[in-house]
Amino acid sequence: MSQKHCKQSEWAEKWPAPAKLNLMLRIVGQRPDGYHLLQTVFQFIDLCDWITFHPVADGRVSLQKTIPGVAEADDLTVRAALLLKAVTGCGAGVRIEVEKNLPMGGGLGGGSSDAATTLVVLNQLWNLQLSQEKLMELGLSLGADVPVFVYGYSSWAEGIGEKLERINVPEQWVVVIKPECHVDTKEIFSAKNLTRNSKSIKIADFIAGQHQNDCVEVVSQRYQSVKDALVDLSAFSEARLTGTGACVFAQFDSEAAAVIAFESLKAKWRIYLSKGVNKSPLFSKLKTGNTIS
Repeated sequence: MSQKHCKQSEWAEKWPAPAKLNLMLRIVGQRPDGYHLLQTVFQFIDLCDWITFHPVADGRVSLQKTIPGVAEADDLTVRAALLLKAVTGCGAGVRIEVEKNLPMGGGLGGGSSDAATTLVVLNQLWNLQLSQEKLMELGLSLGADVPVFVYGYSSWAEGIGEKLERINVPEQWVVVIKPECHVDTKEIFSAKNLTRNSKSIKIADFIAGQHQNDCVEVVSQRYQSVKDALVDLSAFSEARLTGTGACVFAQFDSEAAAVIAFESLKAKWRIYLSKGVNKSPLFSKLKTGNTIS
């Protein structure tokens, strides 16, 4: 299916780029190049950016509208599309329209998810026929969180976050708070007092309730608003940090309980009500589904 013969309706679709949560994050070592070795659990939530791809005849890649503070050339969706063209020799062009709903700098993976949706969807629209494994490899060159969004399923992750194993976790209601700060991930991972030698655990240990985040103490020390959000949300359920933050979240067994927390805190905080999902909304929408078992 070439761009020329693609059904117009397939180009008119709005494609989801979902948020992720780190349900656990342990730092179990550090590589010689400085990258930290992790154990984490990714789960998607049904809060999404939405991306529309518009075909253009001149072969160029551009944005419908740039994100404030991000140059077009640095935007991960543009970089993802250009990477696909470079790897495959594809001559097609695209104008990328992003409806941005996920907060930037919150640890929800918005930029990485946007990049993954671009890789997955343009691979289909441009009929490039790259395997999901290849798309994950390309995604890793754009950022450590991109592969899980290409993989499309809740995952137990190791390495720097790229070694993925499918895992099913309860699909609970979630309340997410985004404090008005931007946590610098490099700053947190450079902190002298960051735990870097946590003992590795097994999936069964996580399921049994071991879901610490080794970054919580360092982030809370440096960002008072994150600490305050954890305190406020913990009045309703166990509050946790996703990644290095700034977002904090709590899971609830019922929508009613989540709504109570949401309504109680919405006047004070930038807050989201969502639901955990094991299958990425992107792959729930794609007709081909997730091809990695």
